[in-house]
Amino acid sequence: MNNDFFEDRKAKVETFKDIRGKTKTTTKVNIPDGLFIKCDNCHEYIFHEDLSINNYTCHICGHHFRINARDRINLTCDKDSFVEMDAKLISKNPLDFPDYEVKIEKYQKSSNELEAFICGTGKIKGITVAIGVLDSNFMMGSMGSVVGEKVTRLAEYATTNKLPLIIFSASGGARMQEGMFSLMQMAKTSAAIKHHHNAGLLYISILTDPTTGGVAASFAFLGDVIIAEKGALIGFAGKRVIQQTIKQDLPHGFQTAEFQQNKGFVDIVCNRNELRNILYKLLILHGVKS
Repeated sequence: MNNDFFEDRKAKVETFKDIRGKTKTTTKVNIPDGLFIKCDNCHEYIFHEDLSINNYTCHICGHHFRINARDRINLTCDKDSFVEMDAKLISKNPLDFPDYEVKIEKYQKSSNELEAFICGTGKIKGITVAIGVLDSNFMMGSMGSVVGEKVTRLAEYATTNKLPLIIFSASGGARMQEGMFSLMQMAKTSAAIKHHHNAGLLYISILTDPTTGGVAASFAFLGDVIIAEKGALIGFAGKRVIQQTIKQDLPHGFQTAEFQQNKGFVDIVCNRNELRNILYKLLILHGVKS
């Protein structure tokens, strides 16, 4: 073969390399962080704005994303009706637990809250209620002495002013850094709820993902009506701990809201988008007036 054939082949190969090179260096489209959110349940990607419009529930599978306390209050109460109480209470370090103050400060900065429980009064379609919300973004909504104190004060305020009480739980349980001081809050909050009940007043407890440990074993399960959000994890100890203790396999989904309703521990399981209307109907049904 003559040299012209080889030169022609070489030219074609170089041209092909150039084309591939241009393809590789094509300008990439930069997608801003947070524009799409992946659903933990169905693993589909959801446009963040659509998720926000749907109150952070997946429009494909119905999965309920965790939301912070302020968003929860805005979804539940009438616009501009919420008045916060005891906003300045902050945690101490009664046991001198190493780096506890550092951890608290870190969560205060990341969540822009002083503690894991936000409470006050608000209106639901014109009806005044005492309302409190645990925020799982602050140390997993764990109940320390400040959370317990705020829950107790809210219940006492509701009793004194003859208001229905609504509490949203979202917690990993007692706050281990405060030891016995944390565990004491279980009895204190339960006593305050009992006084509210003895006054003939309505307490609605709403269990969200997750509601576990000392919170589940105290005020969360003392409601006159107990509502759970769809798919919420509800229980006391973890699945592995229970299995190791009783030496038995556990039913599938035994700590879900739906399982708890089936066994009689929860009265209503509902979609977040329906919750405000359900709360209003329950208030009217129990004779609460605006």
